[in-house]
Amino acid sequence: MGKHLPTADPLLRLQASITARDDRLLGWLYDHGVLTTDQIAAALFPSLDFTQRRLRRLTALRAVDRFRPNKADGGSYPYHYVLDQLGYDHVHAQRGLSRGRRDQARRRRQSLTSRPDLPHLLGGNQVFVDLAAHARTHDDGDLVRWEPASAYHEPGTLYREGGDPQIIVAGATGFPRPDGAGVWTERGRSVPFFLEYDTGLEHLHVLIDKVIKYERLYTMSTWAWPVLFHLPSARREANLHHRIAGIGLETVVATTTADLHASPAEQVWQLVDRAGRHRLVDLPYTDTRHDNEFPTHIAPDQEDRAA
Repeated sequence: MGKHLPTADPLLRLQASITARDDRLLGWLYDHGVLTTDQIAAALFPSLDFTQRRLRRLTALRAVDRFRPNKADGGSYPYHYVLDQLGYDHVHAQRGLSRGRRDQARRRRQSLTSRPDLPHLLGGNQVFVDLAAHARTHDDGDLVRWEPASAYHEPGTLYREGGDPQIIVAGATGFPRPDGAGVWTERGRSVPFFLEYDTGLEHLHVLIDKVIKYERLYTMSTWAWPVLFHLPSARREANLHHRIAGIGLETVVATTTADLHASPAEQVWQLVDRAGRHRLVDLPYTDTRHDNEFPTHIAPDQEDRAA
């Protein structure tokens, strides 16, 4: 009898099939947990049909898994995609990390499917998806960094040399924990930012407390990024501006609303105590480390001074 050929390693088979676009998707799912079919299509693919075909292939390869939450009034939401175990193994290999637990995907999926604030997570992810979608269809823009909330859970991550050491030792309670952070570049300029995604279910004083924590960070730091509040309605935006107008903020707080139905890259950001709306890339910031990392991109405030 002939010898049986060894079965190919499933991870090697997956890696032989992976494209650069797949790599980006798997990295996003590793960092940000879950994305819907529509989000993946908008950010990465030319059509929904193309997206669905590729996701079916990645599911068959055990790179991703999926679930469909039920709606309270009947029916179900679109498929929600998470990493399957081989997806985790691939990302770990790509990033030079040790191989994770064999039940890592199962535990993560269980956590996400039972997560009570899943709409909040998806909503925050949507803002970055919208930026990625804008970049895909506009040659002059790019979402060059998208960091998850977990990147800022430890207060030491907010410390920069020259800042107050209390940022490290005081504990996380008095400092912000953003829903995400990113770097957006456009037209030869670049801006880093924090995101706070608001579903409208929390009392306004919760948002005020967040603003105060960013202000505290600002006064103890050598750097400051604009804080973007994505709000569900114009009314809530007006109420928030009214409440924080008298605080005398040094922190740059910019707001937009779902009512505008526009890309977050566009002229949708309203600054506190200033008229009009601004493009994301035009928001001011202070961060020499960012400037050194993106030396070809001129910060808006620096460009104004040079004019």
